[in-house]
Amino acid sequence: MRILFLGDVVGRSGRDAVEARLPELRRRLSVDLAVVNGENASHGFGLAPAMADSLFAAGCDVITLGNHAWDRRELIGHIGNAPRIVRPLNFPPGTPGQGSVMVEVPGGRRALVCNVMGRLFMDPMDDPFRLVADLLSRHRLGGTMQAIVVDIHAEATSEKLAFGHFLDGKVSLVVGTHTHVPTADHRVLPGGTAFQSDAGMCGDYDSVIGMNKEGATLRFVRKMPGERLQPADGEATICGVLVETDDATGLARWARPLRIGGQLSEAMPD
Repeated sequence: MRILFLGDVVGRSGRDAVEARLPELRRRLSVDLAVVNGENASHGFGLAPAMADSLFAAGCDVITLGNHAWDRRELIGHIGNAPRIVRPLNFPPGTPGQGSVMVEVPGGRRALVCNVMGRLFMDPMDDPFRLVADLLSRHRLGGTMQAIVVDIHAEATSEKLAFGHFLDGKVSLVVGTHTHVPTADHRVLPGGTAFQSDAGMCGDYDSVIGMNKEGATLRFVRKMPGERLQPADGEATICGVLVETDDATGLARWARPLRIGGQLSEAMPD
């Protein structure tokens, strides 16, 4: 199975780039499953239902979220009827929506996509290690599921790395989001799980993690709150990772970075 994961979509620049290029990427890379983190899609904060619909129409199979999940309040009433929008699994019980979803992919295969939030330097949350272990007790890689993808939305690379090693051999891909900078540690771990600490963002890199650089920089210089941050609107770089798995085991054969357009050096999987 070919799995394409795209990092945090930031603002209109990121949305337009993903919507324009995803159909081509699916064809060119023979993608079976496309997962996109969309929690910054709406002006950098949250995801509007109409924007989710546009990403799905462009070829996205599942949208994951993160700490800005509820910044667009209209999503709260919408997410219960949109199972392919996945919020972090470790939100408290009773939170609208769900933390994982099973999707059918071509060839009668099934894939499980899960989203969790880290706890280090983030809001207090339930234990993502325990909750994912419980989820996996009901869905076996290479058995009930031909692929399992976990998006860990977290600040610290140490926590993301620990999470990858914790799930090595149990899922197809553990990929980090939230910090918006693509890391160079894409690889297959010893147990067969593909891993990257952060997929990067789909947004304008002439910015401060996707936000207008002047306003964001002033916050550091003055150490005072300023106007609400606005997404940078230059040409976006689409960042992510492409993974190929073995259908019999669900484990990864290889993982390759993807970066196209905008400011960063290009990386296109063969």
